[in-house]
Amino acid sequence: MRKITIATRGSKLALWQANHISDLLRNEYPGIEVQLLKIKTKGDIILDVPLAKVGGKGLFVKEIEEALLAKKADLAVHSMKDVPTELPEGLEVGIIPPREAETDSLLSVKYDSLKDLPIGAVVGTSSLRRQSQLLTLRSDLKIESLRGNLDTRVGKLLAGKFDAIVVATAGMNRLNLTAPKSEILGPPRFLPAVAQGALGIEYRIEDTEIQDILGFLHHEETARQVRAERGFLTGLDGGCQVPIAAWSVREGDNIKLTGFVADIDGSSPIRLERTGPADEAWDLGMSLADDVLAAGAKEILDRVYDKCKA
Repeated sequence: MRKITIATRGSKLALWQANHISDLLRNEYPGIEVQLLKIKTKGDIILDVPLAKVGGKGLFVKEIEEALLAKKADLAVHSMKDVPTELPEGLEVGIIPPREAETDSLLSVKYDSLKDLPIGAVVGTSSLRRQSQLLTLRSDLKIESLRGNLDTRVGKLLAGKFDAIVVATAGMNRLNLTAPKSEILGPPRFLPAVAQGALGIEYRIEDTEIQDILGFLHHEETARQVRAERGFLTGLDGGCQVPIAAWSVREGDNIKLTGFVADIDGSSPIRLERTGPADEAWDLGMSLADDVLAAGAKEILDRVYDKCKA
């Protein structure tokens, strides 16, 4: 059995994810040797600028993909919500393990829920998607940029710098983090990022041996949900730093996909649904994107991109 090197970011959450896959590999193949290669990405280095203003797609994966192409690593473990829909030539994300919670969590020290926040409360998030939906529900809130690793963001909340923050539930679960008060923000009221809660394993297409080794990790139902949501994102030509949300759920042999686009201030929200065969998930996402664009999403996204460039 070959020695396997996993490329990963160095944050606690990224290391948890890489070690999780490493442990599963060791359990499946006793005696296998697995090591981690920690890599700093552009998104990890630039922490004093809101994500939407850093610019470009693949802020948290580009340097890792370069390591894969240079054969410094055999595979990479990503949060799928960070992975652009266009991959470098020669790489694929062909293994999708079972999904964790796709929801967000509102965390606070004093307040039990979104509705309990006082008028003008300061809420921290680096996500335009979260900002947009928060303001759709509570236009009085003051949204402030919150960057950093998950444990750093929770630490800033506990230090009293925000009335509340919004983070991914999956990350809190994986790192076993808690806050004094919390509320799940999930569908249908609050939609997640595309592929939120799902991991993706990326590798060189030519490396058929590593594909065979990883095959037991794949969960096709999750993969179909991810394909539907990423098809929607692709149809909108969107990156992970724009106010686009998508949520898919299996209904028998079909997938029901809900898509959301709104302006940064929560205005002009567009929310539509489509249902289609699960084995045509990508096309379902693309079709829903066409519906959303026809309903006015292009004008909204153009405004968002102009604001981010300003």
